[in-house]
Amino acid sequence: MALAFEEREILFRDFAKALFKSDMNALYRVVTPDFRWLYHDGVAVTKSLSGADAIKAHLAEQKILFSVQRFHEVRYYHLPETTFMTFRVSETVVGSGELREQRGIEHYTFRDSRIATKDVYRKPAP
Repeated sequence: MALAFEEREILFRDFAKALFKSDMNALYRVVTPDFRWLYHDGVAVTKSLSGADAIKAHLAEQKILFSVQRFHEVRYYHLPETTFMTFRVSETVVGSGELREQRGIEHYTFRDSRIATKDVYRKPAP
């Protein structure tokens, strides 16, 4: 049975809070035990993240790499069995001061009333 859209909104709220706080206990209350995060930074880095340690390390790397990372224009599009999220992200690279603007889309799947996968696609914004 598919999750109701209202249930997904609560999952995504709690998911975002956990990620921004790097709180793996809170994260694993809303994702499946085998949650998988596929990530491409829109430039050169591709990762497949599985497990709390890998996710926590990725979040720590992001904080070292960027002095600023802000998400804008976040929108969710719920379909019966999946959800897509579109966004724009502004980032400032610590080492060079380079400003990066990207657009992206994330694809989410669900299992057992939790988020099972997050697949991120990003590219430089025009």
